[in-house]
Amino acid sequence: MKQRYDFGYFFMEGFRSIFTHGLMSFAAVCMIVCCLLIMGSFTLVAVNASNMFSDLEKENQFTAYIEDTLTQDQARALQSDIEAIPNVARAEFVTKEEAQEEFEADYEGNPLFEGLPSEVYRDRFHIYLDDISKLPETEAAVGEITGVAWTKSAPEIAEGFTVIRNVAGAVAVILVIILLAVSLFIIANTIKLATFNRREEIAIMKMCGATNSFVRWPFVFEGLILGLFGAVVAFLLEWGFYALVSSAITTSDTIELIKVLPFQPMALQVLGVFVLTGFVIGAGGSVLAIRKFLQV
Repeated sequence: MKQRYDFGYFFMEGFRSIFTHGLMSFAAVCMIVCCLLIMGSFTLVAVNASNMFSDLEKENQFTAYIEDTLTQDQARALQSDIEAIPNVARAEFVTKEEAQEEFEADYEGNPLFEGLPSEVYRDRFHIYLDDISKLPETEAAVGEITGVAWTKSAPEIAEGFTVIRNVAGAVAVILVIILLAVSLFIIANTIKLATFNRREEIAIMKMCGATNSFVRWPFVFEGLILGLFGAVVAFLLEWGFYALVSSAITTSDTIELIKVLPFQPMALQVLGVFVLTGFVIGAGGSVLAIRKFLQV
């Protein structure tokens, strides 16, 4: 009798039960697939939105103006000092002449700014950051470099990006947790319908001296198998849907500003999350479903 208590026995019992109650097993798999697709799609949207915000943050910059007493070569030499500061991604040097061209392009046709000599302008650096939320301290560090006259930034834009990123991240986490809890509840009730027809079988096993663990483990393995199968199906469907949406966005002229991350680099992570979530939903739902029927 000892071999009947090993995990091989529990696995075989759980596997057999899937086909014995085929219709309810199919319903449970469908629910797992639907739940994973909803959570996965929302998470991928959040990941792409976060990536877009990161790209926009990297484009945000501040400007460091160089002392006009420095020659152009001396001004260029400050680039290594600026890029050595933590949180500075890169620094682009702009000469007086280039600054004049940019200014005249921005105010083309305005007679007030026509004919200004290049000596009016200064050499400068456009400085890009790794983390826009650290703009104030990074700007202060650049301003302390000898040869930098002053700096100019738009802190309100940086603060706006930081707030949006933090709010979007918090909302994504909260919604995923809510969806996971709802999914667990739905799966538990779906599996409970399947176990309702087996309540007499469970009661007989309990009367014959079977422990709660002995009764519970086959259901746990059944849930694990259903969760794994549902996770694989959901992963393949998610990949297909993602490819269709990505293709539609990249080929559209009206929404060309939206950049969609390729699915292949994320495939293993998505599959791992789906399998883990499928296991939690399947096994957790099974445990919750049979808890009532163990009270004999």
